[in-house]
Amino acid sequence: MNILVLGAGQLARMMSLEGAPLDLNVRAFDVGSQKIIHPLTHQVFEQSLGQAISMVDVITSEFEHIPDDVLALCCQSGKFYPGKAAIKTGGDRSIEKDLLDKTGVPSAPYQLITEKQHLLDAVSQLDLPLVIKTCQAGYDGKGQWRLKSLDQVDAIWAEMAGFIASGTESFPHTIIAEKMIPFDREVSVIGARDKEGNVKIYPVTENQHTNGVLTLSLAIEMDEKIQQQAVDAFNKLSLSMNYVGVLAIEFFEVSGTLMVNEIAPRVHNSGHWTQQGTACSQFENHLRAVAGLPLGCTQAQKPSVMINVLGQGAIPSQVLTIDDVKSHWYGKTQRAGRKMGHINVSAEDNSALGNKLLQLADMLPEQDYPGVRLTAERLLNS
Repeated sequence: MNILVLGAGQLARMMSLEGAPLDLNVRAFDVGSQKIIHPLTHQVFEQSLGQAISMVDVITSEFEHIPDDVLALCCQSGKFYPGKAAIKTGGDRSIEKDLLDKTGVPSAPYQLITEKQHLLDAVSQLDLPLVIKTCQAGYDGKGQWRLKSLDQVDAIWAEMAGFIASGTESFPHTIIAEKMIPFDREVSVIGARDKEGNVKIYPVTENQHTNGVLTLSLAIEMDEKIQQQAVDAFNKLSLSMNYVGVLAIEFFEVSGTLMVNEIAPRVHNSGHWTQQGTACSQFENHLRAVAGLPLGCTQAQKPSVMINVLGQGAIPSQVLTIDDVKSHWYGKTQRAGRKMGHINVSAEDNSALGNKLLQLADMLPEQDYPGVRLTAERLLNS
């Protein structure tokens, strides 16, 4: 079976690696260059997007911000999953909030903003501090502001107004202000839903962020009440969108209650641990779902951790001296803060996992790999 992935980054790369053993042949559409390429070798295929669509059996995506003309062409083919509604929801926070409201899934109180008075209304109705985000085009902490005092309003509005003005009548730009939630931790759940509505859901992971970018995901046994809340949210949202594929939901945990932060209609960074910690990774399950194959097992086999490699020129080779440590390199041009790869670690129990992370902490500088040593010490002391 031939599959076209919209987007040619590391997620398409990992889908290609997982698809080969299932005889699922993956090509990618590079939205920037408008070329069809092989996501591993970067071989360019001399065909248009329209020709590629006619030659594949299934189309899917590795990201949400797909140009409307590309999305329309793919949807017209009847081959595109998870579907237009899901991609639009993941790419626009105002649509996402509307879905959460309609399905009754908790999230932070909010106010949509297209003019300065809306910002003043948000200050009045939601109280300070506020988290302000662009509804379109924001990711990894970009397109966000923190409004903590009234004397910041004019300066922040000036920046927001520039983003709003850059929209068009066909593609308006909007902003959303949310009440800042004093959460205990950030967690996420990843699940897969097939064309018949069958669902398989992975264990909830705890996520650590630095400057708005995910740095580490910890997949260890979670409180059953937290897992059930995440499963309930996944079922409601995926059913409402008639979703097909892997869906990721990020939450804030507040005193044992989950509130949705963001929805990602695709395989997700916080699910990379499934490559080693489960029998069937998120990448394989996504391909299975869109290709009409049975979903694979999502149970955790071992406690696991995923460590992001941000802005580094290489992963230190000595990490491979530790048992059950796997390195994954994306082959991208090095840039500060860019996701260059990740490291997966697994162990028989939490204590053994903590010991392995402690060994890694001696190899990975804290300024480049924040949280590794702290997570190790926490696991060893739990």
